[in-house]
Amino acid sequence: MGRILAIDYGQKRVGFAVTDELQICANGLDTIPVAQAFDFLKQYLQREKVDVIVVGEPRKMDNTPSESSRYIEPFVNRLRKELPNISPSTTLARMDERFTSRLAFQTMIDIGLKKKDRQNKALVDKMSATIILQSYMEQQEIINQRNNEL
Repeated sequence: MGRILAIDYGQKRVGFAVTDELQICANGLDTIPVAQAFDFLKQYLQREKVDVIVVGEPRKMDNTPSESSRYIEPFVNRLRKELPNISPSTTLARMDERFTSRLAFQTMIDIGLKKKDRQNKALVDKMSATIILQSYMEQQEIINQRNNEL
């Protein structure tokens, strides 16, 4: 079984989170500048087996794409084009990322990080990717439970 990798793509930085090989726990992986994100991803995929790549999908409250989509879609399109060359078995999924930055910031407060540490935007991006990944895993668990009930 391969890992699940989540991506929180921003205008300046990209947060990455990944599961363990059994796909049980979501953990922050790294935060990379946008210009280096694709190379980082390709290198990671060469080292690790990844079954699913989950990319955060920015949505407005009315469920339409947000302004940030115009930055993310070219990255997603490039992933779709180049993924078969990396691993034919890797699935690309999207996950609503509304409120992930707020949840990440609140989590930092809840765990007692000092104000200076909470201002670390790279940490917020990595935590946001972890929240996207955790949300995806919970969604898949619900889908699997429903399928088992049928």
